Amino acid sequence: VMTTSRDVLETLGTDKQPSDVLVALGYASWEKGQLEQEILDNAWLTAPADLNILFKTPIADRWREAAKLIGVDILTMPGVAGHA
Repeated sequence: VMTTSRDVLETLGTDKQPSDVLVALGYASWEKGQLEQEILDNAWLTAPADLNILFKTPIADRWREAAKLIGVDILTMPGVAGHA
């Protein structure tokens, strides 16, 4: 579950918390439509959510494992995006 719901957050550290927990704090800000346009411009790699990667894979390895889901060897990625 992804949530900012206080009642779910208050279960953390208790016997009622979800079995898999990932707490993330941060800040990101886009103008209206900016993220969508960046995705259309191929500035982002998108992959399906994978619970094993999110909850069982060491944090330092998650981005590489997520890239593998879409057949990408991140070490061979160029620093620019383009269209074929």
